[in-house]
Amino acid sequence: MDIKTLARNFYAALTDGRFEAIDDLVAEHFIEHEAVPTDADGREGLREFFMMAHASFSDFAMNVEDMGAEGDKVFVRATMQGIQRAEFLGIPSKGKPMLVPVADVLRFEHGKIVEHWGVTDTGQMMEQLL
Repeated sequence: MDIKTLARNFYAALTDGRFEAIDDLVAEHFIEHEAVPTDADGREGLREFFMMAHASFSDFAMNVEDMGAEGDKVFVRATMQGIQRAEFLGIPSKGKPMLVPVADVLRFEHGKIVEHWGVTDTGQMMEQLL
């Protein structure tokens, strides 16, 4: 399977809340280069963040808008969306929708994601939720 298909499977699993798929798609020694607001590191931090997002937002989704690949890396422009139904990162729910741009780079080895660099427009997220 090519790395773009693996990346699409990863975003689909995050959207669907299939957190067990993280173990199949992300290496145990995964390195996260984006600051993630969880207590765990690596693969477990990734899992914790998306479990928290699903618990806080109904209709949570990671929508891939564009994707390209070169060598062992996949470049993704996506949007993260949902309607806040519970507290998220200390922000009480006001039932507001969120639609936030995301740019990701995923590096693959042996069919698994081993590194992630990302930029999430958290400023826009805060404007939408507050």
